[in-house]
Amino acid sequence: MSGVNEIRSTFLDYFVKQGHAAVPSSPLVPRNDPTLMFTNAGMVQFKNVFTGVEKRPYVRAVTAQKCVRAGGKHNDLDNVGYTARHHTFFEMLGNFSFGDYFKDRAIELAWNLVTREFELPKDRLIVTVYSEDDEAHALWKKIAGLPDDRIIRIATSDNFWAMGDTGPCGPCSEIFYDHGPHIPGGPPGSPDADGDRFIEIWNLVFMQFEQLPGGERVALPRPSIDTGMGLERISALLQGTHDNYETDLMRAIIAEVAELTGVLPDGPQKASHRVIADHLRASVFLTADGVLPSNEGRGYVLRRIMRRAMRHAQLLGSRDPLMHRLVPILVREMGRAYPEIVRAETLAAETLLLEERRFRRTLERGLGLLEEESADLSAGDRFPGDVAFKLYDTYGFPLDLTEDALRGRGIQVDTAAFDAAMARQKADARAAWQGSGEAATDTVWFAVREREGATEFLGYDTESAEGVVRALVRDGVEVDALRSGETGLVVLNQTPFYGESGGQVGDTGLMVGEDVRATVLGTQKKLGDVFVHEVQVSDGVLARGTALALEVDHARRAAVRANHSATHLLHEALRRVLGDHVAQKGSLVAPDRLRFDFSHPKPLSANELAEVEEIANGYVLRNEPVDTRLMAVDDAIASGARALFGEKYGEEVRVVSMGTDAGNGAPFSIELCGGTHVARTGDIGLVSVVGESAVGAGVRRIEALTASQARHHLNAANAALQGAAAALRVSVGDVEARVAALMEERRKLERDLSEARRKLAMGGGEESGPAVVQVAGISYLRIAVSGVDPKDLKAIVDQGKAKIGSGVVAVASTSADGKGALVVGVTADLTSRFDAQKLVRTGVEVLGGKGGGGRADMAQGGGPDGAKAEAALAAIEAALAA
Repeated sequence: MSGVNEIRSTFLDYFVKQGHAAVPSSPLVPRNDPTLMFTNAGMVQFKNVFTGVEKRPYVRAVTAQKCVRAGGKHNDLDNVGYTARHHTFFEMLGNFSFGDYFKDRAIELAWNLVTREFELPKDRLIVTVYSEDDEAHALWKKIAGLPDDRIIRIATSDNFWAMGDTGPCGPCSEIFYDHGPHIPGGPPGSPDADGDRFIEIWNLVFMQFEQLPGGERVALPRPSIDTGMGLERISALLQGTHDNYETDLMRAIIAEVAELTGVLPDGPQKASHRVIADHLRASVFLTADGVLPSNEGRGYVLRRIMRRAMRHAQLLGSRDPLMHRLVPILVREMGRAYPEIVRAETLAAETLLLEERRFRRTLERGLGLLEEESADLSAGDRFPGDVAFKLYDTYGFPLDLTEDALRGRGIQVDTAAFDAAMARQKADARAAWQGSGEAATDTVWFAVREREGATEFLGYDTESAEGVVRALVRDGVEVDALRSGETGLVVLNQTPFYGESGGQVGDTGLMVGEDVRATVLGTQKKLGDVFVHEVQVSDGVLARGTALALEVDHARRAAVRANHSATHLLHEALRRVLGDHVAQKGSLVAPDRLRFDFSHPKPLSANELAEVEEIANGYVLRNEPVDTRLMAVDDAIASGARALFGEKYGEEVRVVSMGTDAGNGAPFSIELCGGTHVARTGDIGLVSVVGESAVGAGVRRIEALTASQARHHLNAANAALQGAAAALRVSVGDVEARVAALMEERRKLERDLSEARRKLAMGGGEESGPAVVQVAGISYLRIAVSGVDPKDLKAIVDQGKAKIGSGVVAVASTSADGKGALVVGVTADLTSRFDAQKLVRTGVEVLGGKGGGGRADMAQGGGPDGAKAEAALAAIEAALAA
């Protein structure tokens, strides 16, 4: 059992034989815990099972959970590569009992696994228990036969686990392996516990109590088990090493790095090899789970991981991007256990390549300044924090990269000064900001929300309703009334008007009451649940307490509904065509168009766009019902609904599903969405994709039209095509070929015209041609032309040089917009006396320009004043005579 993959399988198979359900690893982006940036433990996906919120069809589970610790509270990034057991990405093996077995069975299963399946010698194993857990102490003696001196009581929180300040909690029991007295370090709980002699290999959590507010702790009615064993750590032990990076999986990646860089893996640059191997795993797995490099949130952490690895690739002497070339070896090593990285292999490689190209440009800008500013520093010195901030602020060079680059020289960064510089910048920005009044307006809604509560939204079920005015705001201040002709903001107790959110624009319509009428110009949401209507009063006085009939603009809402439902179909169609990495990054749902932003590293081909459109319209034509349900958020995600990470969801969410997947009968599209939608897919009418473009790094945008807007667009395009066919006197089917022929004909005419102009400039091919004058004993050919493309001037100069044999040729051109272009040529025998670059700069200055460049025998330039072409030629003549 030497390989990491075999060790993982042995663990999973062992618990499956013991009645556990093998549950796949959950994504690295937690779906049930918004407090976590990344999944960092095996129990994360079972959190709601432990608390009783969620029910699963099993009471025992086993997992190999992919985890990342590189941001927020759990951040091991800076240590990776310099220690034997720190990682950003790691695998956590674990078995779980949800109210089924408890301490006795958990201890028995653990002991049998490590001593029988893994064949670890019993005399090398010791365990810890919580100091007050007499039951666990007795069970270890009974089941494992361990003496008292190898069952260590730990009184600290290290051996008592809690999910939070309140909720499930309980004592822990850890299994340690003793590497022997030749290794420095003492047993757990001793002053020397941080040494390497005793290594923890497994932690068993006995979830026994519930922590209540106020400090009271009560017994859980159904105690549970949660365990965690780091695969990298147990693999190192079973492979006879202290070092996680010496396992077969890590060595395979490191060997590939060594092969590609030509640098020995165990020499002075060992840490760089390890950083790259570790960060490759984190980068590929995060990308496979839909995280892409960005400047905020999870994407920023991924960018830091990628760029730290890329910096170490450069330290190994890699002149070309390296990381993307390592993706295949990782997929070969881990793809069988985690098929998602097989599916995302191309995406991961392309993302790494694009990011490394960008990063190398950042390095070139920043490293020069870093080396210059640190040249006089020695080991033990501190690098100025204000300079580190300048690197970050001006060159995009992150602080951790500066620290990492200086670490090898023993130089630390003055982070306090860096933080102070950052604080000053923020303070200066606040002081410089004059505000638009919007922030002041927003403060009004806190008082309104506290006094009036949330607005009840009725618009899912109706577009007509009644409401009572609860608050009125004008120019950022609450008022008692809005009069005819005035515009202001209105809050009602309930409303059918949808407030702008989730990309969908707010509703418009009418408010009508006794002797009062107002037009709703738009609707927004403030503080999440206060619906604010922008209105213009056309008749009467709108006052607090007024009862109103509310009418949404039905035609506009219908168009918005069609576009919003179309975005859902397009989202899933994009995912089917491009891959599972596609995730929504933004949208606009308006009555006349839709816009959808999504994660993808490169432009879509015409065939891909056509396939996306074909899939979406296929579901439109099926005219299947659009189902909307309210569900608990975790139930919704468990059912397959797609959530937008970063969005805040309450205990209940709306789940919108449409279409039936022919493959498995499940919904084609299922998403968490608070917007309004059509009743049936056929109500969308038609989906026509009219544009595809880039929004930013790794984010693309498609724009589309639906229903009548799509029909009008296609009719207009068809009319234009018919008009083009008529003008070309061909059938519609022959337009493309005819246009191609005309373009080729035009290119030929342009070539002929250019040739004619060049001949005309040289005298139309006649013997006389332009005059050659003698200046300072050399021949000078000066030619002034108009309407000649600047790119053709060099050819004229070459012809002139051939004509005079020895001398200088200058050609000045005036374009239709009045600008001037100049080319100067010097024959080879005279370049030691005359430099074409200097001569062209003399003429360019007369044309009102600056500079000019090229070689000693040929140079060019230009300026805004083409009317002075002759004067420029004269200036060059004077320079020759000087």
